[in-house]
Amino acid sequence: MDNPSAFPLGQPNDAYAQYFEGQSYLAPLAGDDQVSVANVTFEPGCTNHWHIHHGVCQILIAVGGRGYYQIAGQEPVELKPGDVAYIPPETKHWHGAAPTEAFAHIAVMPKKDDASNEWLEPVDDGEYRKLA
Repeated sequence: MDNPSAFPLGQPNDAYAQYFEGQSYLAPLAGDDQVSVANVTFEPGCTNHWHIHHGVCQILIAVGGRGYYQIAGQEPVELKPGDVAYIPPETKHWHGAAPTEAFAHIAVMPKKDDASNEWLEPVDDGEYRKLA
C-alpha cells in the first residue's frame, strides 16, 4: 500500500484486527506514562468498529488521504489533512478511511490507570458506503 502521509506507515495492526473492517497499520510515534501518540493508517474502505474510550479523550489529527469519524447520534464528519477531531471521554464513535481512499491520522490519547476501551459493533456497511 502507498503511504498517504509523511509519517511512518508502521506495521499491520494485527493486535486490534478483530476491531477493524479492513486492513490498518500502526506506527507508534511518541509516548510515556502520560500520553500515547501514534499514526494509524487505514487502507481504502477500512474502518474501526464503534467504540468508547472510558476515562480519557482522544484527539485525531488527519495527516493523509481522506477519512471520516462519527459520534453516535451525529452525522459523519469528513477528515482531510490538517483537520482535527476531538472525541470526549465516554463517547461512542468510529473513524476510518473513505470507501475509496486511504487515510492516516495521528491519534493522541492521555494515559490513565483506570482508562479502558470498549469495542462495540462494526459500522453499518450500507450507511458507510453512502460516504463515497
